[in-house]
Amino acid sequence: MKKKTWFLNFSLFILQIFTFSNALDVTQLGAIGDGVTDDSQAFLKAWEAVCSGTGDGQLVVPAGVTFMLQPLKFQGSCKSAPIFVQILGNLVASSKGNWKGDKDQWILFTDIEGLVIEGGGEINGQGSSWWEHKGSRPTALKFKSCNNLRLSGLTHVDSPMAHIHINDCNYVTISSLRINAPESSPNTDGIDVGSSSNVVIQDCVIGTGDDCIAINSGTSNIRISGIDCGPGHGISIGSLGKDGETATVENVCVQNCNFRGTTNGARIKTWQGGSGYARMITFNGITLDNVENPIIIDQLYNGGDSDKAKDHKSSAVEVSKVVYSNFIGTSKSEYGVDFRCSETVPCTEIFLRDVKIETASSGSGQVAQGQCLNVRGVSTLAVPGLECLALSPDMLSSTQLPEQTCMLAQSVQPRTTQPMQDPIWDFESRGKRLRVYNAVLVSFVSLVTYILGD
Repeated sequence: MKKKTWFLNFSLFILQIFTFSNALDVTQLGAIGDGVTDDSQAFLKAWEAVCSGTGDGQLVVPAGVTFMLQPLKFQGSCKSAPIFVQILGNLVASSKGNWKGDKDQWILFTDIEGLVIEGGGEINGQGSSWWEHKGSRPTALKFKSCNNLRLSGLTHVDSPMAHIHINDCNYVTISSLRINAPESSPNTDGIDVGSSSNVVIQDCVIGTGDDCIAINSGTSNIRISGIDCGPGHGISIGSLGKDGETATVENVCVQNCNFRGTTNGARIKTWQGGSGYARMITFNGITLDNVENPIIIDQLYNGGDSDKAKDHKSSAVEVSKVVYSNFIGTSKSEYGVDFRCSETVPCTEIFLRDVKIETASSGSGQVAQGQCLNVRGVSTLAVPGLECLALSPDMLSSTQLPEQTCMLAQSVQPRTTQPMQDPIWDFESRGKRLRVYNAVLVSFVSLVTYILGD
């Protein structure tokens, strides 16, 4: 009996060693969490401590409380890598009238290698106090020069402007987010990506007043999948080329996404007078429900009103090698496909395959119409058909499709950042956290079973 008791006590001691975490809780540095007190300085102190190596590189925002924060900048580089930030409680911004500091962004993470932010908490930008404002409005959450970044699990609501902005980042995974803002809220994009490469965005529910996801200049190797988008302006490449900008976007795959009641579905938009390219882009496996512009390329974009762009300028961002495949659903307007391209730099190698779009209002399966201007490509099994695209019963035999876009993007993974192990139990309190992992728990249970069965 004494032998059994000794083994049991020893196994409990080992379990405690493996399950106790030194993660730093923001309340240990003075954060109050009453939703009214400004907790900004406490968060900065906690970040400086974790960045310098305290708390095993883990920072916890505990559950069950709300922290009001003024604009914050979390700066690297850090001694610890990776850095884990677990947001379980709620973060709320100041209203516009009480805002102090930078109006470009609310929360900024910059120059951090191997940053992991996850949890079931909420980030609330208090955007309603800003939406009538005509001047600068802050992005809620911005990442700049953060390589090997992972963001998952959070809910983002009511940003003053874009909810999440990724800039100058390489190897990024964004997953399982919920992003919500009213359909009437201006420029409240869900996720904006610019000047970044090797980015995966997957399994998110996004409904905002602007683009669910926008891919901007300087991006390459982007994979977007499993997005439920609506309301909003769809998933957009651009806008590109404004004010004569040279823009580049290539190797983008958008697949297995749903659009519900959105202004656009799969959209590419560029300004006249720009230069550069948007190429090797695939939209595949798209479901449409009452979408106003299901498939649209707009090289005559002019701040949302292409009809203003009457005169074709001598330059434009070249749009080429774009595939639309496996589309099905309904269009709110009479048009299912709308290609408006530049006279001087037409859209080339545009492919439609297995597309069936009907008008939502007909109720009898009436096929939507298509229209095109200055576009060249190939179509097969596409409804509506377009006279500007050559018909081919077998597109693969007529030309090589750029669907290697999706093949390339599937291999995108952060190179050094490893995910936190999924706990069976996770108890958060002020300053303490107990995590019990599968491997430890199984080993412990096996040992106790052996002892008691002896």
